[in-house]
Amino acid sequence: MTEPLALYIHWPFCASKCPYCDFNSHVREGGVDHARFRAALRRELAHEAARLGRRPLASIFFGGGTPSLMEPETVAALIADARALFDAEPGMEVTLEANPTSVEIGKLRAFAAAGVNRASLGVQSLDVEALRFLGRRHDVGEAIAALEAAREIFPRLSFDLIYARPGQSEASWRAELRQALALAADHLSLYQLTIEPGTRFATQYARGDFALPEEDDAARMYEATAEEARRFGLLPYEVSNYAKPGAESRHNLAYWRYGDYLGIGPGAHQRLLREGVMWATRRHRGPEEWAIRVEQTGHAAVEEEALSERDRGREALLMGLRLAEGVDPARIEARSGLRFVDTVDPAMLAACLEEGYLEWREGRLIATSEGRVRLDALLPALLR
Repeated sequence: MTEPLALYIHWPFCASKCPYCDFNSHVREGGVDHARFRAALRRELAHEAARLGRRPLASIFFGGGTPSLMEPETVAALIADARALFDAEPGMEVTLEANPTSVEIGKLRAFAAAGVNRASLGVQSLDVEALRFLGRRHDVGEAIAALEAAREIFPRLSFDLIYARPGQSEASWRAELRQALALAADHLSLYQLTIEPGTRFATQYARGDFALPEEDDAARMYEATAEEARRFGLLPYEVSNYAKPGAESRHNLAYWRYGDYLGIGPGAHQRLLREGVMWATRRHRGPEEWAIRVEQTGHAAVEEEALSERDRGREALLMGLRLAEGVDPARIEARSGLRFVDTVDPAMLAACLEEGYLEWREGRLIATSEGRVRLDALLPALLR
């Protein structure tokens, strides 16, 4: 197997839980035993590498949680281990997510020295009231300082913003977006505010504490984003992601192109094709229980499933149609073992093509700009 790996490392701890977040993140008021979790992450990585053997490694992504709360020596040790256990490709992308608080930004140079070459900042907003509403611990000044500092330290920089917030207008969104893009315009990840079950926002929304913009208003903000990003040379290469040519997230492209990715840490998922079988693995979500299992057995996988050809075909299509480049039927067939025509409903495919939501371009099936806005509704009907 020569297809390169993407490695995801999950750090599950946060200083506080954001009200919109349903990720596997945890707050530990009494502090975190960094030495213990560093050792456990290294052991689980070594365990998986022993099962896989040497493989090319294209990217490492430290996600969370809040990875910028990690000690730089933990990041350095894991990058060094990954390089020793796999064959790092030239220019391997190493991304670390960071919050723009002054404490975390003060560690950016140490992370760069550890081997991180791409930062992803959770800015979320450049509006004072919005930051307060979203439960963020940084203010606008810290966000701007973080973008400026990260631009000097890392050769590649991305940041996240959340739109379609209560009371937000298209005009205010455009102004906020222009300000952010002027500060750091390589890569932008944009997420519409949604209400996830089990979050604090879910309780508040059900109580009627706030209302979200109408669907048509949110759609106009989405369209405005592409217009504003294009002014700064960023193109929409995925439904929620914009980048200058060459600045796309190589790690996330591995997910969307249905490549092999290895995930370690509490709650991490992975997809690995071994001897013609795609294995889906999920690890224990609880940080302390995860650490105990790793210490006892070398890993904390709680579920490992061989995916059926149909499941693989569906997943590959679900992920690939999010990309502006669309999907290559031959790629889906190679990764799933299923003929492409057996992954889609032919009548629905014909209807989507007729309505202009999908199109064939140079042998690839591509969602048009109108189709990408409607993907969540289209895909369940399109897949067989």
